Amino acid sequence: MSTTFELPAELTIYGALETREALLAWVTEQTAKSHRTLQVSASQVEEVDGSGLQLLAALTNMDLNWQLVQSSAIFSEACRTLGLTDWLRDAKPPQDGSPA
Repeated sequence: MSTTFELPAELTIYGALETREALLAWVTEQTAKSHRTLQVSASQVEEVDGSGLQLLAALTNMDLNWQLVQSSAIFSEACRTLGLTDWLRDAKPPQDGSPA
């Protein structure tokens, strides 16, 4: 069973290196366990920029199957602005009921 990777509240260039390292370590751990679709949550994201979105684009470029399972309104808006709406296909709003 796959565990979900929770993106940080600040998904920006200022934390990109730390987030990248955590994300890659998680990917390595998850792919060693199984070849299931990786689940990523952006429910806690309050601030996002292009660098943050590039981290997720890298998963796609690595030919990894992943899906966004939850998305904050801020993250969803950034994806729509940049034409990344495919990422939002399976994403649900955060459990607190905030619209995505």
